[in-house]
Amino acid sequence: MPHRKARTADIEQRLLIDAIFHRYHYDFRGYAQASLKRRLGTALHQFGCKTLSQLQDRVLHEPGVFPALLEYLTVQVSDMFRDPSYFRALREEVVPLLRTYPSLKIWVAGCSAGEEVYSLAILLREEGLLERTLIYATDINPHALRAAEAGVFDMERVAAFTANHARSGARTSLSDYYTALYGRVVLDKSLRQHIVFSDHSLATDNVFAEVHLVSCRNVLIYFERDLQNRALGLFREALCHRGFLGLGSKESLRFSAESGSFDDFVAEDRIFRKKAGL
Repeated sequence: MPHRKARTADIEQRLLIDAIFHRYHYDFRGYAQASLKRRLGTALHQFGCKTLSQLQDRVLHEPGVFPALLEYLTVQVSDMFRDPSYFRALREEVVPLLRTYPSLKIWVAGCSAGEEVYSLAILLREEGLLERTLIYATDINPHALRAAEAGVFDMERVAAFTANHARSGARTSLSDYYTALYGRVVLDKSLRQHIVFSDHSLATDNVFAEVHLVSCRNVLIYFERDLQNRALGLFREALCHRGFLGLGSKESLRFSAESGSFDDFVAEDRIFRKKAGL
């Protein structure tokens, strides 16, 4: 009986994910199903549903349910200058090569609430490159994009942000880039002037610009292999000649369809460089 219930739940999950795709054009079919199962289990309690079939009915017939469910289906967990060694490697190894370009374009794929994109903007400001850089910050979650564009974070998170920033090889104080107000901090609007926030799905959308650096960290771990390969193919296509790709600390190109498209650049920090001729 437990095995039969598990099989029924798996069928219900597939039907729900298919319904979401056909009704709202959000494609979660290539996401890691075990991870989705955990998140949907949490969502069931929140929406007062006993089964995924009940949740599917609400998703299809109640307009306000899917936007709320999207918060459970997408992972919005990050910090500014998360994994400081990654940003130090960008600063010390990648930035000297980026300086050789008259203008720069950078793509932060899966930008969540903006922690990573603002980290890059601050790093580029410190290195004197932000004024000639355009950063594309994309995500499939419209709520996350609105939060990212606002550039507002809870004050209680700032201590961790500041410590990470210092360990990234910072040349300034993080406090130079925000204003504290009523328990929150508002990032300097001059940083946002160099960022374009836009919705983009790695599962269904195509390349929209040629860029010098793609930073997509801790996103691919939530994808099945085929979707990982699709995303990596988009990154290869988007990158200019000998452009750079940054992944998360638990992500790798090994065994992917694009493993032959990149050279290790700073292997320990998951920074790769597109091979010549591609």
